[in-house]
Amino acid sequence: MDIKRFYAVFKARNIEFFRDRSSLSWNLVFPVLLLVGLSFIFSGDGRAVYKVGVMDLPQVHSPFIDTRYIEFIDYRQQETARKKLSRHHIDLLIDFDSRQYWVNEQSPKSYLAEKIWLGAQTGFTRQQASGKQIRYVDWVLPGILGMNMMFSCLFGVGYVIVRYRKNLVLKRLKATPLSAFEFVCAQLLSRLFIVMLMSVVIYAGCNVFFDFYMSGSYLDLLLIGLLGGFSLITLALLMSSRSKSEELVGGLLNMTSWPMMLLSGVWFSLEGAPEFLKRLADFLPLTHLVKGARAVITEGASLAQISDHLLALAVMSVIFLSLGAWLFSWNGEG
Repeated sequence: MDIKRFYAVFKARNIEFFRDRSSLSWNLVFPVLLLVGLSFIFSGDGRAVYKVGVMDLPQVHSPFIDTRYIEFIDYRQQETARKKLSRHHIDLLIDFDSRQYWVNEQSPKSYLAEKIWLGAQTGFTRQQASGKQIRYVDWVLPGILGMNMMFSCLFGVGYVIVRYRKNLVLKRLKATPLSAFEFVCAQLLSRLFIVMLMSVVIYAGCNVFFDFYMSGSYLDLLLIGLLGGFSLITLALLMSSRSKSEELVGGLLNMTSWPMMLLSGVWFSLEGAPEFLKRLADFLPLTHLVKGARAVITEGASLAQISDHLLALAVMSVIFLSLGAWLFSWNGEG
């Protein structure tokens, strides 16, 4: 590793990014627009599909369980269920044995689910969910930042490397003393620096207006962000390791990003989803980035408590980086 050569490529890539004002603006503006839009959308009456937690659901016999457009989820531990409710994973919690039900007064969906419940059942004691209740915008924040990091990492690295290869930039670099290891490391660290800088700026800027809830450590949040960003960058390196076609790599990156956007808990909780979808989501790096960051922000989780997510991201990073380095070609398929 020659530090001067590494730094020259690292510096050139950063300058290239910051001079592209359209890309820079989009990285800053897009997540802000999403946060603003979602904060207004979910401050109203909510949507028509609800998730209701029921204690010992298989033992319950009530006409309310047959209500259409409501998903009923079985829970055995009341404390766990109340925490799920306070974190917007479910919209209502009912215990038929003790004739009590719990609501989250910070959730518009919980308000409407309660109205439906009261129209079908009476004689139950109303309770509020225990623990700190958070706004939807606080819950969705890790998902939006994670999604923005995902697109920036995948397309910012994948397209750039393919464009370099297609325009013969890589072929010319191969004739220099620069090694493939130095080039790849410079690309990875450059994109990681850019992604984390943009994420910090977006979070700090939006925090002025939204006053985000933060229960955990900013350092822990930064660490999970760094590891998650690195994992996504190595995935982009793997996707673009040999191709010369921007169309092909665009398809590969879209094929990779869409499942992550839909299954990683960016917009909604997978609580109550089919088990195979949950297992599939566990193989996606964005899932562990979002879950780990959300646990730090909303639950005050420590690094030890999110160690499973950190380990998964580290293993994925090693696998993606090893395969990407092994398959990497200066000239492409030929």
